[in-house]
Amino acid sequence: MRIVRSKDYLGARAWDAQLIAAMNNATVRLHWSDQPYPWHVNDGQEVFAVLDGEVAMHYRHDGRELVAHLCAGDIFYAAEGDAHSAHPLGQARILVIERAGSD
Repeated sequence: MRIVRSKDYLGARAWDAQLIAAMNNATVRLHWSDQPYPWHVNDGQEVFAVLDGEVAMHYRHDGRELVAHLCAGDIFYAAEGDAHSAHPLGQARILVIERAGSD
C-alpha cells in the first residue's frame, strides 16, 4: 500500500509521469505539466482525469477541432483512434489510465 499526494508531485519536465500502478495490461500514471501535449491519435482507450489545475482539451470530432475546458475532478475519455491534445492552463496534475506501452 501507499498514498500518493498528487499536489506534491512536480515533474522535472513537462508531462513527466510517476507510475502509480501497472495492472491487467494497463498503467495508471500521475502526470505533471505546464506545457501542451502534442496532438496524437490514441492507440487504445484512455481515461484522463484532472486532479489539480485546469486543462483545455483540444480534440477532433466529425472533422472539426473542438475544445473542452476541464477542471479538477473532470474526466476525459478517449477511445482508440481519437485525436486530441491537452493544453494545461498553468500547472496541472493529471491521472492517466491507458494500455501499457501507450504514449
